Amino acid sequence: MRDKTQTNSTAAGDRLIRAGAIVFFIGAVATLVTVAPLFLGTKPFPTYMFGLSMLMAVGFLIAGAGLLQSIAAGRRQARGD
Repeated sequence: MRDKTQTNSTAAGDRLIRAGAIVFFIGAVATLVTVAPLFLGTKPFPTYMFGLSMLMAVGFLIAGAGLLQSIAAGRRQARGD
């Protein structure tokens, strides 16, 4: 028995990491949409689009929390708790 983890099981923090990646991607798209009028010379988007750009940071924090949760679970498993 080389590895006790099944291939279809999810470790602690995996859902947070995936959710963080999705939120980050949405924020990245919003940032590109917000910056595009600067290069195209068109009318700027409303202010709330700049708020949506902040989703990049929120997604990064969510993924970081999932990473820390995964690290903590790995340490607990290594200690045998």
